[in-house]
Amino acid sequence: MKRRDFIKRTIVFGAVGFTAGFSMIQLAESGKSYYFRPPGALPEAEFISACIKCGECIQACPYDTLKSGSISDGTSSGTPYIEFRETPCYMCEDIPCVAACPTDALDHNLKDITKASMGTAVITDREACLSLQGIRCEICYRVCPLIDKAVTLNKYEQKITGRHTVFEPVIHKEYCTGCGICENACPLDEPAITVLPSQRGDKSGHYFYLNENG
Repeated sequence: MKRRDFIKRTIVFGAVGFTAGFSMIQLAESGKSYYFRPPGALPEAEFISACIKCGECIQACPYDTLKSGSISDGTSSGTPYIEFRETPCYMCEDIPCVAACPTDALDHNLKDITKASMGTAVITDREACLSLQGIRCEICYRVCPLIDKAVTLNKYEQKITGRHTVFEPVIHKEYCTGCGICENACPLDEPAITVLPSQRGDKSGHYFYLNENG
């Protein structure tokens, strides 16, 4: 049995599991694809100018979260990015990637990882979300490092049948760091919750387009 299928069945029987995959998604309004930058990354244009592509942040990450842009990414080649669905940011308290950066591409003033703004988690497929179907999943809520702050549960009775209680995950963008742990843990083949460009603090979002001319 595939791991995701196993997790789905496990949820139905009241257990919780974890999984992984890929996080590259597309902006619905533009059709552009993008990856996300490490915590503390400057706005994209400034980041590209400041990053010397040394790979120190990639080496410093204890979870192999950070990947290196390929030659096909143009000016972003050799720069660090995150695929949340593969490996999220586990929010190290000492933020080793920032500490390792020899330039200001990653802001050295970021001392509290809970203040990072890599993006904002959003339930992008409400019809697929198991919790919204009345199934006690709640994985995204349970795995959130800022549980009951970045993600809370809204409990209500299902309007159509009235027989199931729904525990709806609610994301609070003022606390969400965009770490991607919820996206990574979603048991569906295509995650119902994904990280989108930052809507907190710096509105620019720390991401880059794969198709820079598209």
